[in-house]
Amino acid sequence: MSGEGGALIVIGAGHAGTELAVQAREAGWPGAIRLVGDETALPYHRPPLSKAYLAGTATLDSLHLKARATLEKAGVELLQGRRVQALDPAARRVAFEDGSSIGYARLALATGGRPRPLPAAIAGAAEDADNFHYLRTLADVDRIRRHFAPGARVAIVGGGYIGLEVAAVAIKAGLKVTVLEAADRVLARVTAPRVSSFYEQVHREAGVDLRIGVQVDGFELDAARRRVTGVHCADGERLACDLVIVGIGIVPNTELAAAAGLAVDDGIRIDACARTSDPHIVAAGDCTRFDSALYGRSVRLESVPNALEQARSAAAALLGHERPFEIAPWFWSDQYDLKLKMVGLSQGHDQFLLRGSVEQRSFSAFYLKGERVIAVDTVNRPAEFMLARRIVGERRVIPPERLVDDGAPLKSLLQEALPL
Repeated sequence: MSGEGGALIVIGAGHAGTELAVQAREAGWPGAIRLVGDETALPYHRPPLSKAYLAGTATLDSLHLKARATLEKAGVELLQGRRVQALDPAARRVAFEDGSSIGYARLALATGGRPRPLPAAIAGAAEDADNFHYLRTLADVDRIRRHFAPGARVAIVGGGYIGLEVAAVAIKAGLKVTVLEAADRVLARVTAPRVSSFYEQVHREAGVDLRIGVQVDGFELDAARRRVTGVHCADGERLACDLVIVGIGIVPNTELAAAAGLAVDDGIRIDACARTSDPHIVAAGDCTRFDSALYGRSVRLESVPNALEQARSAAAALLGHERPFEIAPWFWSDQYDLKLKMVGLSQGHDQFLLRGSVEQRSFSAFYLKGERVIAVDTVNRPAEFMLARRIVGERRVIPPERLVDDGAPLKSLLQEALPL
């Protein structure tokens, strides 16, 4: 390996950072590659944390993104449990909280995000309680699992992906589950009212006490102030609980980039090849924001597929190659026996179409803007999801009456469709 001056430093050992480090070596990066993570575990998959890992059906070993031997073979040095304090782009150095620093020839930021906290006026001392948790890391889930006992009362604040996935696991484990969502429906940021109402019904039928339009305004602690014993709602109701889990979104980790003078706007600004405003720095993953050619606006995506695509583009850019990363963004969520797979961004749609049967728990929901399908949600329809990715990504135009005809195979409709 070359000396420190020729090093690539990757900050963040999640999906984007780990992929970026390995891909940079495969693309021909000649010098040292150092992958810096603030956790002590090997890099791991995050999506199963609120699903199979929380349920105990996935092991830690099954979560590893890359085996240690794979990283070693690629010549990637993993620096675990190291927290970066500051960047010095002028000197091209990275400073750690322990006072040490290392230099770089190129830097990659894959700093991800952190759970959006409740306002301090609401959370108060509850955040320090033993049974109050946000869910983002392996350690978070390990702590939560210690409270998972049949009959335990769990209050979940937030009816998005995380909240509903945790609710599904908890109710199956025999806990008494209450979900408190401030909006007027669950999954309000990502899907249409019809799909929201379907998931609300599914959870209620499973035994979840799902409450929408409910504002949490405080918590009650025991005398020792070590455990939350109740949740206070703005309407005056108090809910007794043994465990609180909060899932109200993600905040991108952009502080290092902003302090270093990089362009930041609710995400580190990158171009179509994952380059930042500094020619020596690339970025990838949940921490980034870019101008979407597919949607004609600036977006920030919290998506593993997007993180991986950006990482590959960033790795190419480090070697001077142009590899634009944008694909139709896609997401997934497992709840009970339902496989929700979503492609595209539905914001701004002016027509909603349903194909299949909500009652039979097998359908596809199409979001159109003008003639164009801009997003599709599929439930228990994996083949249609794969086709939907092409419809959205290739901007295919399919007549609405054909989309809703469940007797017409979507594959044949795609073949007939013309790009917009």
